[in-house]
Amino acid sequence: MKVLISDNLAPVGARILKDAGLEVDIKTGLPPEELKVVIPEYDGLVIRSATKVTAGIIEAAANLKVVGRAGIGLDNVDVAAASKRGIIVMNAPDGNATTAAEHAIAMMMAVSRNIPQATASMKAGKWEKKKFMGREVTGKTLGIVGIGRIGSIVADRAKGLHMNVIAFDPHMPKDLVEKLGVELVSLDELCRRADYISIHVPLTNETKHVLSTEQFKLMKKGAMLIDCARGGVVDEAALHEALTSGKIAGAALDVFEVEPTTHENCPMLALDNFICTPHLGASTTEAQENVAVAIAEQMAAYLLKGTITNAVNVPSVSAEVLSKVGPYLALAEMLGSFHMQIAQGGVEEVAIDYSGELAETNTGPVTVAFLKGLFTPILKEAVNFVNAPIIAKERGIRVVESKTTQAGDFTNLISMRVKTTEGENTLTGTVFGKKEPRLVRINTFRLEALPSGPMLFVYNRDLPGVIGALGTTIGAAGVNINQMMVGRETEKGRNVILLSTDTLVSKDLLQKVRELPEIDAAMVLDLP
Repeated sequence: MKVLISDNLAPVGARILKDAGLEVDIKTGLPPEELKVVIPEYDGLVIRSATKVTAGIIEAAANLKVVGRAGIGLDNVDVAAASKRGIIVMNAPDGNATTAAEHAIAMMMAVSRNIPQATASMKAGKWEKKKFMGREVTGKTLGIVGIGRIGSIVADRAKGLHMNVIAFDPHMPKDLVEKLGVELVSLDELCRRADYISIHVPLTNETKHVLSTEQFKLMKKGAMLIDCARGGVVDEAALHEALTSGKIAGAALDVFEVEPTTHENCPMLALDNFICTPHLGASTTEAQENVAVAIAEQMAAYLLKGTITNAVNVPSVSAEVLSKVGPYLALAEMLGSFHMQIAQGGVEEVAIDYSGELAETNTGPVTVAFLKGLFTPILKEAVNFVNAPIIAKERGIRVVESKTTQAGDFTNLISMRVKTTEGENTLTGTVFGKKEPRLVRINTFRLEALPSGPMLFVYNRDLPGVIGALGTTIGAAGVNINQMMVGRETEKGRNVILLSTDTLVSKDLLQKVRELPEIDAAMVLDLP
């Protein structure tokens, strides 16, 4: 079998593939039209961030079986198109956690001591010792936004620097965070107390511009911000205003909303109290070797033995099991994503009840698919079908399965209850025909819905005119509703409404919906 390496990869990766008995070609920097010409002859494709594996490339890849990303992010891969063609997409999510954490610490030290500015001054022939007065980090408070794997490493390193560490993460249990010696607080409290704020969350609908004007207003005068996670988590326009007004003393960014970043799209580059690097968080020799080794070993194992590791679009199951539970994998992943997006507080327990004929099969992969769906809205590409159960265990989440051959109104049912620190929700689903997933119950509300794509989820009082006002408000904003499903609870006079929309409802429009009479709650969902 043949493998193409189309981006710069540490040499050890190619060596592992060759030693396994695979034929390897290294052709970096191919324009899309040239990649489309050569890709049909390859069984495997190894990429980093430069190669764009579009639907067109996948369509041309007649023999392609696997795409391997040497790293975490898969923004440059059309995973949906690959899945339709039966092409495995895998990544290496654990290879650069330490490197990314160390870069955040380095940026914090650099912005504290004006190291880039002082270097530039000296190289310009100056000796401006008094100009670059710095500050110590010892005894200061570091606020970490996102205390997952990378955030916890940052916390550990910061504690070694004798800093006080607090964190905001609505999806992490309080007791687990406290075991790290970190105090879990609200985002507002973190902004008020922290001398430094370091970002360690992926870019999601929930985290986009999580730090914006209101949060900068809460910060201490003289606080500093570090973002080595993802561009777009910080509102760059609001950050620019906070830096120029003197509200915060400095900022250090490794990631940007628009990359490559220039003076035209990032006016902060002209500010003296702003330092930056060109997305170098994973750029160390050790990290690049780690991800090269990981992805090469994974791809060799799949191409030569059929063993799937760290796949983001298919679980590790046999063809026989897949034929029996395949449609329920998609259902479970959808319901997991739905659960996380409506949950309040950190997840403590997951209880999954399998009913009907499905109870007599191997439901383990379905549970894994649910966990992957559950974590994807908050972890994005860092979760896959292999590590989802491990993440649940690391976060102290109890996973309970039960089975019964009695299914009531349906041949098969999956009921999935998620308990959090602030309550619980139960979603129940089934598969119509051979492969049509359906959500048939939300808590006590019965309905029939396809939980997929952009959606608006609404709780409302069951009174005349509510649905009309909702549709008028959304339509006036230019958002098309392609489906509407209503679940009714007659005794209590309440409804749930699921609207499937062509595009995601914006934050401004969501606020208008929430302000409508008789609307109790509304939230935007983005489902697989």
